[in-house]
Amino acid sequence: MAGITCAQTIGAPVLSLVTENPPSSGLSLPVSAPLPRMAPELALKVFTERSSVQAASLAGYQDHTIIEAVLPDTRQKGKYELLRTYTADPRSLSYRSIRYTGDGFVKTNVIIRLLQSEVDHIDKGNPSDTALTEQNYKFSYKGEETVNGSLTHVFQVKPRHKKPGLFKGKIFVDAYTGSLCRMEGTLAKSPSFFVRKVEFVQDFADVDGFTVPTMLRSTAKARIIGRAIVTILHKAYEVKTFGGTNAADALQTRAAAN
Repeated sequence: MAGITCAQTIGAPVLSLVTENPPSSGLSLPVSAPLPRMAPELALKVFTERSSVQAASLAGYQDHTIIEAVLPDTRQKGKYELLRTYTADPRSLSYRSIRYTGDGFVKTNVIIRLLQSEVDHIDKGNPSDTALTEQNYKFSYKGEETVNGSLTHVFQVKPRHKKPGLFKGKIFVDAYTGSLCRMEGTLAKSPSFFVRKVEFVQDFADVDGFTVPTMLRSTAKARIIGRAIVTILHKAYEVKTFGGTNAADALQTRAAAN
């Protein structure tokens, strides 16, 4: 999954959870057996380790993506269904069109721009620059909250630098597994002159032991078209690991080796 990038007109976050050269803390990661309820500090540490293992093991994935965009001020909207394919080595992201319904302006000026910004971010971006690490963020614990039926530890995150791809807000880490369940907030820096502010909420789920995005809802205030609301759904994931092994097995093997 992925830094946070935005199209010129409207953007939706593309979130990076990993570093290029992930460190190993030696933790044994839960995959099939549930962990006891963890203290906040341990949950955050396990989250970091899971991200490291994912960076080393995830070869790619494919999913069915549905993007819905609405321009409330002009009463225009569009819905685009696509097949999304990501590969880790070499890093690349591509989309294959399935069907589009709605206004042509929304497709050209909102959705296509968004897709191109995501592709450019994967092709040209450095994942360590926008990863959820202490090098990029300050973390402070804010309590517990239930997200989609899971008890989570909530951490406020503040970027150490005001640069594209970082955000200010909260992350919600599963108190039993250390998996990322949700992140929400505002972009630390506007992606372009035409976009004044972007707010977002993004949900995640574990598929074969890997954490992947399932839903993103973002609202942008643009100088020309007004508000733009984008909702992105990801489903029917097919995950691949290096060596062709099961993703959960790859996580277990990496943890045992450490």
